[in-house]
Formats: sequence, structure tokens, C-alpha cells
Amino acid sequence: MGDVVLTPLSQKDAGDIARLLNNKKIWDNIRDYVPHPYGIKDAEQFIKMVSEENPVMTFGIRWNEYLAGVIGFKSQTDVYRKSVEVGYWIGEPFWGKGIATQAIRQIVSYGFSTLDINRIFAGAYSHNKASMKALENSGFQKEGVLRKAVIKNEVFLDEVRFGILKEDQLP
Repeated sequence: MGDVVLTPLSQKDAGDIARLLNNKKIWDNIRDYVPHPYGIKDAEQFIKMVSEENPVMTFGIRWNEYLAGVIGFKSQTDVYRKSVEVGYWIGEPFWGKGIATQAIRQIVSYGFSTLDINRIFAGAYSHNKASMKALENSGFQKEGVLRKAVIKNEVFLDEVRFGILKEDQLP
């Protein structure tokens, strides 16, 4: 299976991020604020932005020493301030290896032990069965379906929401 380790990103990761993320198959499953095509300058700007996080909220996903993807939290505000959203992507050469599940488990543990939060949630487009499986295998529970809640590639899609509470996390 291989070892998965989460590490802060550095500028030396820019080439790998650009190469992996410049993939329409990945872009079809993530938010539109991520540009497509995705270039080295995009990666450098992203790494610069997340390098200023305190505490660290965004990590490179390393599998057997290779950068395989990125995972991170997005803080919430107001009445949702004790929740964070987790988002992630895995480069296509690394699909089907259980990497996302391991990365999600690690960031959940980090989040509940480091951040002042009670809940972590994630959304997956209804066609992204692999992402939903990784969330469920990480202890997340399906909480509902937001019908035609997102528009991606000019098509309305359902978003399936998952959540995990601090007291629910796997040992």
C-alpha cells in the first residue's frame, strides 16, 4: 500500500503540483476557483498563500516520498466557527491506492487535536464515487444530498455531504 505522510508544502513542490493538477479529470471534481489549465505560476502562488497559514491548514500528501496530492481545511465563520471543511485531490497516477483514505484519517486526527473544532465536513459531487468511499472509509457519515447544489462545466450536480464529529473519529 505504501506510507502516506502529510507535510507542509514548499516551493520545491510547485512543479509536481502543476503537473498533477493540470488534469481535467481532477478539475472536474474540485471547485472552480482552481484554474484550469493549471500552471507552475498557479502552484507557486498557491504555495506562497498557504505557507502563511498559522496554524498550518494545508498539506502535501506524500506517498512513498512522492507528492501525490494536496489536502487542507477551510475555516468557517459565525455559527459554523467550530467546523472546518476538508478538501483534497489526488494525482491520477496515484488513484486506487487508498492514499486519500489515509490522508483524510491523518488530517482528521490533526484537526481534532490541534484546532478548536468539533466537526469536519466534506462535499463530493454525486458522480465521484471514489471520494465518497474514501470519506466513508475514514469514519465520515453521509449527512445528506444537496440536490443540484453546484454548477460544474455548466451542468447542475448534486453534492453529497459527509461529516465527522470529534467524538466519532476512528481510533
